[in-house]
Amino acid sequence: MDIDIHMNVDNNAMLSGFNFSGDTNMTCSTPFITFITPYKPILCGIADYSDFILKASPSSNWSVLSFNLASYGVPLSNEQVPFTTLVQYILPNREDFSATSIVKGLSIREDQVLWFQHEFGIWKNSLQFSAMLRELNYIKVVTLHTLHYQSQETPYGLRRVEYLLLDALLPYTDAITVFSDGVHEAVCQAFPGFANKIYVLRHGIHSYSKVSGMSREEARLKIHNYLIGQSDLDQNSKQALIEKRVFLNPDTKLLGGVGFITASKGIELLYYARDVVQQLLPEMNIAAVYIGSIREPDSINDGKCAVALKTGYKGDKCFLLDTYLPPEMLPIALRALDIHFYWPDDCTQSGIIAHSLGVGSVVACRDMEGVGEIARMAGGSVHTNFGQLVSRIRQLFLNPLLRDQISENALRYAEKYSWKKQAMKHFALAEMLCRSRNQRPVTNLIPLNSQRMNEEPSTI
Repeated sequence: MDIDIHMNVDNNAMLSGFNFSGDTNMTCSTPFITFITPYKPILCGIADYSDFILKASPSSNWSVLSFNLASYGVPLSNEQVPFTTLVQYILPNREDFSATSIVKGLSIREDQVLWFQHEFGIWKNSLQFSAMLRELNYIKVVTLHTLHYQSQETPYGLRRVEYLLLDALLPYTDAITVFSDGVHEAVCQAFPGFANKIYVLRHGIHSYSKVSGMSREEARLKIHNYLIGQSDLDQNSKQALIEKRVFLNPDTKLLGGVGFITASKGIELLYYARDVVQQLLPEMNIAAVYIGSIREPDSINDGKCAVALKTGYKGDKCFLLDTYLPPEMLPIALRALDIHFYWPDDCTQSGIIAHSLGVGSVVACRDMEGVGEIARMAGGSVHTNFGQLVSRIRQLFLNPLLRDQISENALRYAEKYSWKKQAMKHFALAEMLCRSRNQRPVTNLIPLNSQRMNEEPSTI
């Protein structure tokens, strides 16, 4: 089984014998994973990520410990967690968490694994987070969502705050998982003594077989009808879509993006790229469309970004459609695009790329961090230079057969790294760690120097 997890030869042999199929009829040796993470109805990318993993996992072998919904501090969706799902919202908030609050929610299990989803906005105090791990006498795995490997802040490509976090938590974890080879190499270089704890477990990709089988015309008609008839899009935008026939004109080429509006996504460059490509291809009718809404209305930077986009990009060929797309419409919107453009100015991973590849999108994006690595592996067009990417977009518009080939490559990647397969790898790693723990005494209770996070790393 291709598990795509970096490890030593002995660990690889242990994992190769694991035969989890995703069925609920599992042997008693299968580990029980408690995921400690934001979870729906919390609106955030990691809550979505956890939900996608768990939907593909056997319901009898996992539970969730999440944060108090009233004090977490971000908007909530209307989506309700099924009563059959074992989720407890018991962590007080992002400032007040401890080993004690976690232990209260745990049931006694023979092979219990605690699996944390980490992002600095969730676990705001890294010293407190590592101290909590030290006090939990369980097998512990941490998935680190926002590690960089192209930063200039340290010799390894990690940012300084990330280096300090890893320096503090690695002694008290059994494993950490990262999403890309670039991050794996950076962490191993920074902490060679812990290289056997570091695993690549790639971001899951959605399987949208029904949507990926739609023609572009069918997807465009569906998203047009939704936006006009069911969305909360303002009336002026609706009228513009009708008059300009943005989704209905078969001769229009759509360069676009979908997702929450944030200042770091470089959305304004979508419209600039469209203008340049249109100059290069004057005979074509090219429109730029971005569909999304602000996730955190109180964010000053995101609010300024949204205002600038609304006032600066209005015209016959540039459209900002400020509306939230429900989960069933998101893949259809992506399928409606000829090319999905993405040029962030800061990123590590991107959930929207996972959706995009699942519908066979032709992705054209910035070669940056994990987003660039994944898009390249999936056969998309990636460049570090904006002008070169624009030139590539021009070639893609001129060559529909090439776009079809890239779309097929994306779907093959989506199959290889589907959520079901990535969920299986979670349990494979958890079982390996349980076997290892059962063969040795517990030695992870190392005293923590409370000043360590404030000291200068010896290698920087």
